[in-house]
Amino acid sequence: MAPNVSDSVVTDAADVKTAPEAATDADSTLWERKRPAQDQNNNTSKSGNDCEHDTNEPFRAHIRWPDFFAQLFVHAGFAVGLYYLVTFQAKFYTYLWTLALVWATGLGITAGAHRLWSHKSYKARWPLRLLLMFLFTICGQRDAYTWAHDHRVHHKYSETDADPHNAKRGFFFAHVGWVFLTPHPEVVAKRKIIDMSDLEADPIVMAQRRFYIPLFALLVIGVPVLVPWYAWDERLSVAFWVCFTFRFTTTLNIAFFVNSVAHMFGNKPYDRSISPVENMAVAIAAMGEGWHNYHHVFPWDYKTSELGSYLFNVTTAFIDCFARLGWAYERKSVPPEVVARRAAKCGDGTRFLTDEYAHQDAVWGYGDRDIPKDDLDAIERTQR
Repeated sequence: MAPNVSDSVVTDAADVKTAPEAATDADSTLWERKRPAQDQNNNTSKSGNDCEHDTNEPFRAHIRWPDFFAQLFVHAGFAVGLYYLVTFQAKFYTYLWTLALVWATGLGITAGAHRLWSHKSYKARWPLRLLLMFLFTICGQRDAYTWAHDHRVHHKYSETDADPHNAKRGFFFAHVGWVFLTPHPEVVAKRKIIDMSDLEADPIVMAQRRFYIPLFALLVIGVPVLVPWYAWDERLSVAFWVCFTFRFTTTLNIAFFVNSVAHMFGNKPYDRSISPVENMAVAIAAMGEGWHNYHHVFPWDYKTSELGSYLFNVTTAFIDCFARLGWAYERKSVPPEVVARRAAKCGDGTRFLTDEYAHQDAVWGYGDRDIPKDDLDAIERTQR
């Protein structure tokens, strides 16, 4: 059951355009030139319409060995870095530097690659986009275009063969296996038809994509390692294993927990028929990204949750702060009555209700003008 998007979006802008302007031949994007002849929003696509894989043959994933050894290296390096930390061989400022990098660059994922570039849940002026891209690049989680591309496919085809990290294939696959295993042919097919024209028109996104390899060397390895070595005379080996591999792998696994834990362990207040769940531990670790059942039901909400507390949604506080500065705008959200209606119809009954909203859907009986129209239509169809 999909909500009516036009009735479910509230923005903080008074003059939001409701339809994209038609692209001309002169400024048409790469995606528009190569897309298949079908609905731009992929609403009429059918499973397998671009898939060259013989569906009668069972798919078997193969290990991509370079990616496998890369994951093996950084996770082994995590253990080395952890050893330096727990044995207090790192300097005090190295602890602070590593913690600051994990926290600050995580916002590049949550506020940048996820809520801004993947879901377009708000808009950002170029200084904020540049800051978010800088923070996201330090994380080292591929370029923003590729990250958002796979994430859009994940939401559009969640828990199907076309989902890049389909949780139905098990915890390990959803968490990290998808990174070093060949993708299902359905994933490859659906990547071709997801609209990426907005990001292809963003010069910051495309510049980062073009220069990603040197940026990775500079910002993921170089700056995090050389700053403590130069600024407070940290040993280069300690700086490498702590500020690169330990820090990199920590951020990586926090993001991976959203794909695995937040699709398996928790409650489903908004839609009990889907895999994503609400998980407070993931929400705290991932700065607000663990309210995943809500997020998959309303992916355009910039808060990614119904909760208003910044304590469990640091990313929302970050976006709201920059909205006050005028750098973030057109923040989209969902009216409380729409959330309540969806939860009442599809949820598992665990939605938390404050006193303010506890009785918002209550009616005294037939004739109450607050009866939802679809409920009223059902009553009139069944009365005799």
